[in-house]
Amino acid sequence: MSSTTIAAPSAPAQLKQMTIPSQGAVFAALLRADLTTQWRNRRSSLLVLLVPIIILTTWGWTIKIFGPTFAIANSITVGLMANGLMGYSNSIARDRDKGIFQRLRVAPASNWAIMASRLTVQLIMIVIMTLAIFLVAYQVHHITMTAGGYALALLVSIVCGVVYLSLGQVIVGLVKNPETVNATSRFVYIIFIMVGMFGEFGALKKWDWFVHWSPYGAVKRVIDGGLTPSTWTSETTMYLVATLIYSAIFSFFGIRWFRWTTR
Repeated sequence: MSSTTIAAPSAPAQLKQMTIPSQGAVFAALLRADLTTQWRNRRSSLLVLLVPIIILTTWGWTIKIFGPTFAIANSITVGLMANGLMGYSNSIARDRDKGIFQRLRVAPASNWAIMASRLTVQLIMIVIMTLAIFLVAYQVHHITMTAGGYALALLVSIVCGVVYLSLGQVIVGLVKNPETVNATSRFVYIIFIMVGMFGEFGALKKWDWFVHWSPYGAVKRVIDGGLTPSTWTSETTMYLVATLIYSAIFSFFGIRWFRWTTR
């Protein structure tokens, strides 16, 4: 009787039998995980959202002096800063310190998918924050705008939010320790708030040009133009170009200096 020997499949054949998920499927899985994490940390997210809402609620006096769009645009600008400088940078620094990024890079996930998932969550937070400010402005101060104003303001808020997300990326790229990242982001946040608000109220007249073209001033004026599309001018377009330039510069250095581990 003859015996039949069944040969084991070779290594290349085993590799062919393995199913490697597509990058789209990997991105969807990462996004679901990041959204779940964001929901579990909703208390910290709520604190970030409360900052611009409190400012809008307590700044009723500015509406009579500077107009409704001034108060809303400043509140959204402050919210974008809080989201990018404190929310995003601290979450990245914390996850990097825990070794989450190092483990994700071992999985079949590209670098762009990992970071794009995190940025998508932050853009969703920007949308939620902007809509919440619209709702509070209507409920508390009875401010209404045209449908085009709401839509354009929401769009430019997303675009301008990239400025502070990329600046947060720069901070987390330069600083490795999560506690130092937290302190640095808060310091930059306070500086931006002080320079921006004092400048908008006319307290820094000698520095008007600097304040207007700073990230705070440029973002505020773009959002202001988005709230009232009829007042959008060529100067507003130049402020929009300035925000895109800020985003490009911050993104370049933030990506270049970023390290996936604290070592």
